[in-house]
Amino acid sequence: MSLINYVTKIQFGYDSLQQLASEAERAGITRPLIVTDVGVRNAGIVDKVIAALGAAHTPSIFDATPPNPNEHVVRQAVAQYHLGECNGIIAVGGGSSIDLAKGVAVCATHDGPLQSFAVIEGGLDRITSATAPLIAIPTTAGTGSEVGRGAILILDDGRKVGVISPYVVPRVAICDPELTLGLPPMLTAATGMDAIAHCIETFMAPAFNPAADGIALDGLWRAWEHIERATTEPGDREARMNMMSASMQGALAFQKGLGCVHSLSHALGGINPKLHHGTLNAIFLPAVVDFNANAPTVRDERKLERLRHAMGLEAGANIGTAIEDMTRRLGLPTRLRDIGVDESLFAGIVEDALHDHSHKTNPREASSADYLSMLQQSL
Repeated sequence: MSLINYVTKIQFGYDSLQQLASEAERAGITRPLIVTDVGVRNAGIVDKVIAALGAAHTPSIFDATPPNPNEHVVRQAVAQYHLGECNGIIAVGGGSSIDLAKGVAVCATHDGPLQSFAVIEGGLDRITSATAPLIAIPTTAGTGSEVGRGAILILDDGRKVGVISPYVVPRVAICDPELTLGLPPMLTAATGMDAIAHCIETFMAPAFNPAADGIALDGLWRAWEHIERATTEPGDREARMNMMSASMQGALAFQKGLGCVHSLSHALGGINPKLHHGTLNAIFLPAVVDFNANAPTVRDERKLERLRHAMGLEAGANIGTAIEDMTRRLGLPTRLRDIGVDESLFAGIVEDALHDHSHKTNPREASSADYLSMLQQSL
């Protein structure tokens, strides 16, 4: 049996931020906690959000989101949520801020530590409708967390885990490409490759969900067609709009699951939280696509052929080589050694990847030896 479920209300397009006040009212949020980071706040985006909220709402602001949010920061933000007597959350930023906001929405309204809500700890059944209402406003085009049903967070014990539930899906996603126009080129490239990874990996996942497959392929076409323009011409409004759409579309297809790209990047990101998730996905994609090429569903449904078509590649072209070439053209690292990762970390990465929730939804089951081979190919 397949689950095909799309529930997020999405306000998409330039000037969609102006819908914030009415959407907050519909969600019953009158005293929001704005979860963001210092960079977004210093860029003046939080001021725009507060202006769009209007005088009827009195927000509290938590701007200490790190690049890879962790359990300690969740506790800090939960404390501020309670101190401000908040009744909802507005996440403003990239995937880190939105994922942190989801963790706060759960932990501020449920008893128990964050670890107890991790999906690998049986947390899916512990998250209820008591979860605080959340509005997500992305300022990057990569993770798509604004429409996703999960958050990736680092526990106190160092594991990078998924907190997944229908109740953490934001009530509303406000996707205004205007907020991404000031995004620096390398962050545009890295988050854009994250979106590409999502579209490819969800499409390759074996679950039967034609609707998600179609969304992922269209998102891949938009990202592959526009990522270079968005990176080299930051003010290109058409490119920015298409990248934001691709990011959203990749995450809409998350319900199919992901795969080895993400089990590897989650594992390595937990070991070294300073590494950018999108960059890691770009590095791992070629090896994982190659590994999955002979999986039954990939072969029988001609998925490589369909990926090539969406990417504008010639018949029989090597998809991994095309991804690596694109990554290089964008100015991103293409090898683990380029970001300071060597074989001394491989054993730990493999162990954590085998226990990651994305491991189970890869189209082909990966063994320890398979993961080691993918790491060596990516070195």
